[in-house]
Amino acid sequence: MNSYVHDDLIAAVATPPGKGALTLIRLSGKGSIEAAAEVFSRPEKLLRSPGNTIVHGWILEHPTGEQGGKVDEVMVSVYRAPASYTGEDSLEISCHGGIASTAVLAALRRSGFRDALPGEFSFRAFMNGKIDLSRSESVMELVSAKTDRGRSNAVGRLLGVLEDEINGIKKLLLDVLAETELYLDYSEDEADAAAGEAAGAFPGREKAEEAGGRLQKLSLSWRRERLYQDGALAVIAGLPNAGKSSVFNLLLREERSIVTEIPGTTRDWIEAWLSIEGIPVRLIDTAGLRNSGDPAERAGVERSRELLESADLLIYVIDGERGLQEDDLNFLHPGKTTIVLWNKLDRAKALENMIFEEKVSVPETANDKSYGTPLRPLPFSARTGEGMTELLAAIAGALRDTAGEAAETEGTGLGTLRQKDLVDSALASLNEALNLAKQHEALDLIAPCLREAVNALGEITGEVSSADMLELMFSTFCVGK
Repeated sequence: MNSYVHDDLIAAVATPPGKGALTLIRLSGKGSIEAAAEVFSRPEKLLRSPGNTIVHGWILEHPTGEQGGKVDEVMVSVYRAPASYTGEDSLEISCHGGIASTAVLAALRRSGFRDALPGEFSFRAFMNGKIDLSRSESVMELVSAKTDRGRSNAVGRLLGVLEDEINGIKKLLLDVLAETELYLDYSEDEADAAAGEAAGAFPGREKAEEAGGRLQKLSLSWRRERLYQDGALAVIAGLPNAGKSSVFNLLLREERSIVTEIPGTTRDWIEAWLSIEGIPVRLIDTAGLRNSGDPAERAGVERSRELLESADLLIYVIDGERGLQEDDLNFLHPGKTTIVLWNKLDRAKALENMIFEEKVSVPETANDKSYGTPLRPLPFSARTGEGMTELLAAIAGALRDTAGEAAETEGTGLGTLRQKDLVDSALASLNEALNLAKQHEALDLIAPCLREAVNALGEITGEVSSADMLELMFSTFCVGK
């Protein structure tokens, strides 16, 4: 079984499979340039090429000297160690897409390359000191980013802003640990002399508290980063013919849902992704919420109810022309972040907004549900687009609120759950050290807590790691990355 620790010659397609004008194939490993030259039409040219140059030629079906024809016309980018992504001799072959790339890979296998494992190029970059673990993880964050804001945050981590912050916090803790262990290294007589000076004091307390504050800020950043990286689920719901599908189409700026005057047109849910102020939003249009004798419509309504339960945000549409119905109140409850749209404003009565707010302000309403703060409707017209600017702002604001105050906090953020868990572990160990100091406990009880905090931070950047952990982490990457 292949392993990430081998120094084999590796090759993999680094672009999405399928038809396309070009495919990029990555190669890496000591001797990779020599091995690739065996199936290249201009071997001497490739062997003499310095790093950061491109060579034109053909990939051959078999190594030079064996019988076989040409496979594909290619451009080969040459990178020589250590000035490459992996830190090893590497090449990138630009060939034609489709079946041509499959034939090129087959020729490379015959010259000594094996298929790269998921994330193996990034693994080698880490092992060769080209990037730390936090920057390695940002590679996949960048690939999977859904909006420009998510991409920008991932690029910051790829450039090393998180690594710099972690190293800065770790230096503070190492300074505190050094001062603490200095007291522990005193001889007994010196310790007695120092006891008066150190009584009730914790060496480096201010630095420790500064480190704690920075760790707390990093921990809070996780919810913000997840919002911009993974996005949120927003479900459009309401009674039949309230205008849900029209709102859905307007937000997408395309006709995705069928719109008619017949109630119950939407039988199943339809979804699409869009970006709202940099937040990836998975928007779902659902079937009208009502009791129906039609089995297909009834199944759609049941699915709508299930989606409502899992939604991060409910966009509830009310037919402003008919006004607030008793059935509407059955779907508005305090446990769900909700934006209420008073739709068909172009035909609705002007006073209905006041009537709505007055009704929903009643503490006890349908099904004995307490609503607390009244839900104020947002005047809207899916026909004219009136209220669209306000709706987009309300959606972004509501989703940021679900992420807590951290969503509004700028600065370095955590990119993965692994990083979040380790930051929380470091913060817990540091807080334990500070609590022991407040209780005037011995420094030999405090020092191990500080070491645990430092080690947890070392795991984030990869200074402290195990082979099993590394293989598990890099196995989640794409092949070719």
